Amino acid sequence: MDLRESLIAARAAARRLAGLTGPERSRLLADLAEALARPEARKAVLDANAQDMASAREEEAAGRLGSSLVKRLLLDDKKLDTSIDGIKQLADMPELVGRTLTHRALDHGLILKRVSCPLGVLGVVFEARPDALVQITSLAWKSGNAVALKGGREASASNRALCAVAHQVLSAHGIDTNAMVLLEERAEVDALLGMDDLVELMIARGSSSFIQHVRSHTRIPVMAHADGICHMYLHAAADPAMAARLVVDAKCSYPSACNAVETLLWDPEASVALDSCVSALSAQGVELRGCKETRKRHPQMNAATGADWDTEYGALILSIRQVAGLEQALAHIAHHGSRHTDVIVTQDPVAATRFLAEVDAACVFHNASNRFSDGYRFGLGAEVGISTDKLHARGPVGVEGLLTYRWLLYGHGQATTDYGPGGRHYIHKDLPVDG
Repeated sequence: MDLRESLIAARAAARRLAGLTGPERSRLLADLAEALARPEARKAVLDANAQDMASAREEEAAGRLGSSLVKRLLLDDKKLDTSIDGIKQLADMPELVGRTLTHRALDHGLILKRVSCPLGVLGVVFEARPDALVQITSLAWKSGNAVALKGGREASASNRALCAVAHQVLSAHGIDTNAMVLLEERAEVDALLGMDDLVELMIARGSSSFIQHVRSHTRIPVMAHADGICHMYLHAAADPAMAARLVVDAKCSYPSACNAVETLLWDPEASVALDSCVSALSAQGVELRGCKETRKRHPQMNAATGADWDTEYGALILSIRQVAGLEQALAHIAHHGSRHTDVIVTQDPVAATRFLAEVDAACVFHNASNRFSDGYRFGLGAEVGISTDKLHARGPVGVEGLLTYRWLLYGHGQATTDYGPGGRHYIHKDLPVDG
């Protein structure tokens, strides 16, 4: 099939997925988790990833590929086990497709329901992270959607191996494998963007320039997972030991992740907390780039430039800037942030409350690492991405972000002309929501 034929078949497969019962959907996901855990499938997937990694390391050595991308490309036993666990979480979650959201009597015998339903066919273009394919596929199945996927070329062998396992599971359940279409060529992405008659939502994960390319080449609604320029702010009342522990976790546990902290802000009164952070980060080998005031206190630090405040490093590099207080911290985040995840470290509840209320980001935390911004950690089972948009879905996007709703009306022959002056009256009585 060409791509258009595959997507036409995907729409039909989406109807089949949408029609599954809750137990059938759970069984489909449980079987996917079981299939990926089988020794032969695991070996095939990890061998394919080893092939991708070998090619990527050659590209990295030649200076054609960044080290942060190579790190994201790795799929090992731990990452695969985490993905499998996420699928199991999704399988055990309550059924969200077909859930009654509104139940209202417009009149006696005239009942209105608002019911959740799948979107249909999702188009997802994502970076070279094979475990993302597993998360996206399992969320599509849990939400009753078909999906057309295009991963980074560096992960081609890994994605093909994972797709082969998923197709086996679909076939075993009597579902057309076009419920999951894997795009192989870059040219297919632009072709996909032109098929607004077949695709309901584009999910774009990548750089700001790539997101802009997607948005400017399609009429399909786009949900963006863009830059992760995340901040941690050390308020005057920050606990030094807590601050050091949190910033090390937020920077060093997975530096190439989009939820890793990139800029540390600090109040003059938080200088002890800053010292603790600098010491802990330096011990982890983090390159620190400081503003003039920061370098007065830590002269060994490299000088930050204006570009550093707008950079997502994806590596063990952190920019540090002194701010005059909460007001200036909020202004810096508003100007330089990417609306992803921002954190305040403070023992002052008033300052924390204001920070959480005024920072315009998908995720805003108090005394917790930026790295908690994650669908798996939020209990969503997985995520198709972390949306930095405001409409439809925001932050880690799980099943609910892939659903829309329909209005269903149950009557007994009523007509609108029955209502009005001298006629019947609407009662608009809310009824119990039965799920």
